[in-house]
Amino acid sequence: MNTSEIRPFRIDIPQAEVEDLRTRLTIARWPDPAPGAATDFSRGVPLDYLKDLAAYWANDYDWRAAEARLNAYPQFLTEIDGQTIHFIHVRSAEADATPLLMTHGYPGSIGEFLDLIDPLTDPVAHGGSAEDAFHVVIPSIPGFGFSTPVSSAGWEVARTTAAFAELMSRLGYSQYGAHGGDVGAGVTGRLAATHPDQVIGTLVNSDRGSLGLAGEQFPIPDHLNEDERAVIATERESWQAERGYLDLQSHRPETIAAALTDSPVGQLAWIAEKFATWTNPAAATPDEAVDRDQLLTNISLYWFTRSGASAARFLWEAMHSGLDWVAPSAVPSGWSVFNTSPVLRRMMDPDEKMPFWADHSEGGHFAAMEAPELLVEDLRAFFRLVNR
Repeated sequence: MNTSEIRPFRIDIPQAEVEDLRTRLTIARWPDPAPGAATDFSRGVPLDYLKDLAAYWANDYDWRAAEARLNAYPQFLTEIDGQTIHFIHVRSAEADATPLLMTHGYPGSIGEFLDLIDPLTDPVAHGGSAEDAFHVVIPSIPGFGFSTPVSSAGWEVARTTAAFAELMSRLGYSQYGAHGGDVGAGVTGRLAATHPDQVIGTLVNSDRGSLGLAGEQFPIPDHLNEDERAVIATERESWQAERGYLDLQSHRPETIAAALTDSPVGQLAWIAEKFATWTNPAAATPDEAVDRDQLLTNISLYWFTRSGASAARFLWEAMHSGLDWVAPSAVPSGWSVFNTSPVLRRMMDPDEKMPFWADHSEGGHFAAMEAPELLVEDLRAFFRLVNR
C-alpha cells in the first residue's frame, strides 16, 4: 500500500453505537446532590445542569444531522509517520486563495471550525472580497477524532507539527498560513519555527486566561507595573483552580482514560466544565456561550472515536516532551485575543512590534465557536497584511 495515498473519507457512525450512547445516557447512575452545593460552576458542573444536558443529548440532539453537516465538507485520510491523519480540505473557487492550516486545541476538534469554513473559502458570499479567500485544511491532531487509533507512543506537539507540514506538502501547498488556539497555537508557532520557508504567517487566538500561564510557560517580564502584576497574580490563581484536568491527564492519563471511554456522562461533564469556565464570563452556562448542538457535536466526536483516552495520552506526551511552549521565529505573527486584558499585550508584545494584534471583549478560549465572525475578520485582516 502506498502510505502517501490520500483517501476520501465520510463519517458514518454505526446506528448501534448511536443507540448505545442513548442507552448509556438514559440509565446513567447519578450522584446524590452535594449538601449546600452551589448552582453555579464554582465546584464543577452542577448536577441539575448536567442532568438536563445529558437528557438533551439522549433525546433531542440529532447526531445524524451533525454527521451530515460534517460530511458536507470534503474529508480525507492519509498516513504520515505511521499514523492515520484525518482532515477536512476545502478548496476555494478563487484561484489565488491563500492556503491555511487550522489546528484545533483541547478539548476541541475539527467541529470547532465549522462556522468558519464557508466565510473563509467563499468570502464574496460572506461580506468579504475575492482577495480574502483561503483554501482551508483542518486536520485532527493524532489521538483526536478520526486521527485514531494512535499507532505508536511519542505523538506530541513537535511530531504533530512535522506531520502537518508533510500534510501540507502532500496537498501541494509549498507556502501557506497557519492558525490555531490552545494546543493548535503550539503547533502553529512551531510550524513557523521549523518551516519558515513554507509558513508565510501565523495568527493564534487566545484569551485573558493565557495570563495564568505566566511564570510557567513563559516568563513574567520585568517591565510590568504593580497593577499589571496583580492582574497576572489573579489569573495565575484562577489557573491553579482550573489545571486539575491537565495535571491528571499529563501524569495519570490511564486513570481518566477508562472513565471517559466507558461513561458518556463522564465525558460530557469533563468537557462541559471547560466550556463553562473558559468561555466568556458573560455566559452563565456553556450553551449560552456556544450553540448547544455544536457543543454536543464536539463531545460526540470524542465519544464515538474513544478519543477521550488518546487525547489524555497526547497531553501526557506533550508534558513529557521537554519542549518549550513558545517557539520563536521570524515569520510574521499575530494574536487575536478574546475576553481580553491589556496586560497580555504588555507581557507578550510590549514594544508593539507584531504586525497584527486584535483585542476583543467578546468570546473566550473557544473563539471559533463563540465569536466566529470576529475571528474570520481577524484572519482576513492579518493575511491581507502578510500577502500585501
